[in-house]
Amino acid sequence: MPMADKAHRQKIGQWGEQVALDYLIDNGLQLVARNVRTPYGELDLVMMDALGLVVVEVKARTSSAFGLPEEAITARKREHLIQSLEAYLATRPGLPDSWRIDVIAIRGKPAGPDPEIVWFQNAVV
Repeated sequence: MPMADKAHRQKIGQWGEQVALDYLIDNGLQLVARNVRTPYGELDLVMMDALGLVVVEVKARTSSAFGLPEEAITARKREHLIQSLEAYLATRPGLPDSWRIDVIAIRGKPAGPDPEIVWFQNAVV
C-alpha cells in the first residue's frame, strides 16, 4: 500500500478516535486508556461507565464506498478484541470484573460537517 494511503488512513483513524472519545465523554463515560497494544491487537479506547469497563472499537469512514464502518467488525476482529481485552485485564488487576465491548461507527470527514455517529453497545459478545 502506498505511504500516502496509509498516512491518510491513519489520519482518518486518529480523527475518528477523537470524535468517538469526545462523544463518549459527553455521554458520561470516563477515559481509562487509549490505543492499548496487546499481543492480540490494539484496543482503541478503554472507558469506564457506571456499570464497569467499556472497550470501544472505533471505525471511521469518509464515504460508504467500502461499506458501512461497522461492517469492518468481522468474526476474526471480534475474537481479537476479546483476546486483547482479556490480555489487558490480566495486566490490570484493579479494574472491575464487569465489562462490555462497544463499537462506534463514524461517517464523515475531518474538515466536513458534523459526522454521523452510531454507538453500538454490547456489539461484541
